[in-house]
Amino acid sequence: MGNQSQSQLLWKLLWDYDPNGLVVVNENMIITLVNPAFCAMFKTTKEQLLYKHARDVLGDVKDFQVAWEENRVFKSREKQYPKYDLYVRKVIFPIKNEGLVACIMVDLSHEWHQRNEMLRIKRETLEQVNEVVNKQMHVAQEIAGLLGETTAETKVSLLKLREMLEQEIM
Repeated sequence: MGNQSQSQLLWKLLWDYDPNGLVVVNENMIITLVNPAFCAMFKTTKEQLLYKHARDVLGDVKDFQVAWEENRVFKSREKQYPKYDLYVRKVIFPIKNEGLVACIMVDLSHEWHQRNEMLRIKRETLEQVNEVVNKQMHVAQEIAGLLGETTAETKVSLLKLREMLEQEIM
């Protein structure tokens, strides 16, 4: 096996086993290459994706078009694909000499779900804390009201008692 074929085999293995979704489109945004991880992310097959417009799978392809037109790299673009329960970070870059735009998609769905679950728990905890504080304030107001009533009643009784004592003394 020559160096050329070894190199090609290595690249094929990397392409096939990379856990990141890899997709390549031409300048007309037609999908020309996908790897198995990309197919798994979008729950489809290579045959169903090839030669389709990228918009049909990815929706908005503005970043791809801008990468091509401005010949620049877009790093760390995050995007959610609710239809596929997928949340990814994308790196999009043009390969001008081949007339292609490539995209690497890192699946962040697990982390995204964890973050959302933590936010949900924090929201629920905050609601519970507010509820407890409100209940305590209500109870404190009730106690204060009762104390106010009994204090007023005690004051009235003491004033009557003082009046009676003052009348006896005078």
